[in-house]
Amino acid sequence: MSVKENSKMKKQNSGLPTVIAAVAIQITLGVAYIWSVFQRGIAQTIFSGDEGMGDAGASLAFSLLLLMMTVGSIIGGKLAARYSTRKVVFVGGMVLALGFFLSSFVTSQVPWMLWVTYGIIGGLGMGFTYSTTIACAQKWYPHKRGLITGIIVASLGFGGVVLTPLVEKLIDVFGGTGVGEPAAFRVLSVIFIVVCTIGSLFLRSPHGEAKANLAAANPTLTKKQYSPLEMLKTPQYYLIVFSFLLACMGGVMMINFAKDIANVRVRDAGLDEVTLAGMGLAAIGVMAVTMSNSGGRLLWGFISDKLGRNKVIFILLSGNVVLPLLVNSVDGLWVFILIACIGLFYGGIFSNFPALTADLFGVKHVAMNYGFVLLGFGVGSNIASQIAGNFARAARGEDNFIVVSELFPAFIIASCCSAAAIVLMVILRALVKKEAGKNQK
Repeated sequence: MSVKENSKMKKQNSGLPTVIAAVAIQITLGVAYIWSVFQRGIAQTIFSGDEGMGDAGASLAFSLLLLMMTVGSIIGGKLAARYSTRKVVFVGGMVLALGFFLSSFVTSQVPWMLWVTYGIIGGLGMGFTYSTTIACAQKWYPHKRGLITGIIVASLGFGGVVLTPLVEKLIDVFGGTGVGEPAAFRVLSVIFIVVCTIGSLFLRSPHGEAKANLAAANPTLTKKQYSPLEMLKTPQYYLIVFSFLLACMGGVMMINFAKDIANVRVRDAGLDEVTLAGMGLAAIGVMAVTMSNSGGRLLWGFISDKLGRNKVIFILLSGNVVLPLLVNSVDGLWVFILIACIGLFYGGIFSNFPALTADLFGVKHVAMNYGFVLLGFGVGSNIASQIAGNFARAARGEDNFIVVSELFPAFIIASCCSAAAIVLMVILRALVKKEAGKNQK
């Protein structure tokens, strides 16, 4: 074999290009984390004519995006198994771009169209690309499934950090809040087309010699590969999805309060005017939870490959039980450390549940299987957002600052959700051990 042919074969047997492409695509999908940048302008313009809608109407577009992302993940996973990840991601990028492009033409005369364009069309396109890229990369590194999943979903979180200042600048350049949002939507649609088109060219699953080598290196690949229908018939699936739902509810409620809590603690400490690199301390607090959320996905994914998925999930859920209950007792700048810890533990959930899904049900249909598991996140995050919004409105004073002590019932709910998830995970572990024992007989 010539040197050129040997080099080409090594390149074909490497999953690195797939991981790099998946990371780039997931960064663009981080747009899901920056709705707050659009919220005020959209509420003041598109939903200004709908009596009683305003912020609620604008928020519904974001809620629909998250819900349809889970639906799109299921559909995208099925299509990827039939046609290939490359084709599905390309189509998903086009659908996502179309949704955002059409959103730029929505007016206050037909505000509901934003729910269709941004929420339904955009969410479907996002779902097509989300779980399929995770599943494709997992197949290349089965022995480092937690780490690889962590890298990719951390990219999604990091995308929020990258895209927030970019979109804020775009809105400002194109006329400011209430004017520049349509142009920002159009620019984002172009970014989706470019990144998803180029990225899709490098996405491929291992096959031939590479697939055989991976299977030999990791025997777990040769176990039963559950189809979605087979998975839905198992009690393990329902235990995972409800654990995910409860874990997300606790985390989402706490992250929704992060900015308000940081604002109050900064004011109470007399640090209102303190800035760092041009940013107020409250804004730094929000950045802290975002960065720790992203870092937690990578860190806990890596640790789970060493300690095991179940142990790490127990640690994460235990942290989510305790940390919310400490919010009332933390003052001054210490609140930023607490908020960062909450983001760190919450972020780990998103690298471990995709990996756990592959561990229990195999990698062959993991894109579609994880889409079904992701339903837990879709439902849980929407319920949590509503609960958090109601508590925040009730606790907000005339000065527009919240009374942190009045949020304590919400902290208790968040803690109890994670505690209930621990119970479900204990049941799951016992069930998995029982099944393993049967298979050994």
